[in-house]
Amino acid sequence: MSAVQSFGNDRLSIPGPQMGVTGVALAATAGLAVAIGLTQSVNQAALFLTGAALGLVLYHATFGFTSAFRVLLADGQSAGLRAQLLMLAIACVLFFPVLDAGTLFGQKVTGNVSPAGTSVVVGAFLFGIGMQAGGGCASGTLFAVGGGGVRMVVTLAFFIVGSVIGLAHNAWWQAMPSLPPISMVKSFGWQGALALNLAVFAAIWLLVAWIEKKRHGLVDSIFSGGRSALLGPWPLAAGALALALLNFLTLYLAGRPWGVTSAFGLWGGKILAMAGVPVNTWSFWSAPAAQRAIETSVLADITSVMNFGIMLGALAAAGLAHKFAPVWNIPMKHLVASVLGGLLLGYGARLAYGCNIGAFFSGIASGSLHGWLWIVCCMAGNLVGVRLRPLFDLPVERKLTAC
Repeated sequence: MSAVQSFGNDRLSIPGPQMGVTGVALAATAGLAVAIGLTQSVNQAALFLTGAALGLVLYHATFGFTSAFRVLLADGQSAGLRAQLLMLAIACVLFFPVLDAGTLFGQKVTGNVSPAGTSVVVGAFLFGIGMQAGGGCASGTLFAVGGGGVRMVVTLAFFIVGSVIGLAHNAWWQAMPSLPPISMVKSFGWQGALALNLAVFAAIWLLVAWIEKKRHGLVDSIFSGGRSALLGPWPLAAGALALALLNFLTLYLAGRPWGVTSAFGLWGGKILAMAGVPVNTWSFWSAPAAQRAIETSVLADITSVMNFGIMLGALAAAGLAHKFAPVWNIPMKHLVASVLGGLLLGYGARLAYGCNIGAFFSGIASGSLHGWLWIVCCMAGNLVGVRLRPLFDLPVERKLTAC
């Protein structure tokens, strides 16, 4: 089956949807949205659907943080990073005045502002290594799983294991030297913080574009490359805009920005609790809110329902793009890399108060100093991870891929 779809002024013949895959994804999304709405709240169902939209955007725009960092470090290709800078700039323009006011359309909102210290340095560095070994970041792992990435199921499983281990060590890491939470919005006012952040984004954009042009003679556009609005792919810039807007919607619906990895620790904690492990004796789970999360339905957890949405949204996108084709024959070295990478991703995220979404995207969009510390240390970890990939027979691409 084929179809002719348009994106911009181009008309290209591209494969039609895999109707079975797409139908299953849409039916599951609709069914779970109704179940969440009936058992939890309409607002919670809206957050689930926001997650589904995020999954579709991530897949159609091929918005992978891991691949973007890899091709930049390996070959000076900067399109992926420039798209992230555009996403951050849009998010800061939207977030900063709202966070300064403290409300959005009458809803009380707060940013992801966390301490910047030893645990962030170590955690982000480990997370960066895990990105390249495991083949994805937090959001990338979810949309790759939803899109049919079998190896990424292994990465996700050990992401959960690493998160639980990180929570078990949480008290020790919290006692390490650290600065208090620092909000640039509060320190400089939202106008000053916005001007400073936009200036840094522009400087980094010019630097990486210069590196790419010097090495390759031209700079790839992030505004071109789309084919079909419905079937994909999308230009990177379209993905950047959509992700910023959906994070802003999350801020309104949840009262705080988008996050991913806290749910993995919760899932692991619930599994251990069901197996009889007394996790409520751990320092992290002894807090009343954490105990309630363990005892109540996973559908009551905002991050969990958004993660479920991301996977189903990516599944729908893969079906629409005619790209759902799971590969079951995974080399042993790749599986070992997924195990190691998943453990580092999960452990690192818990130390660093989040991942590429909660700490980097939402942290910087919140004006948090720890978001900037996170990305510097994470890039150092990515540099190590890129050099480790050949040990596991993993390619080091020169062009952007899905993860």
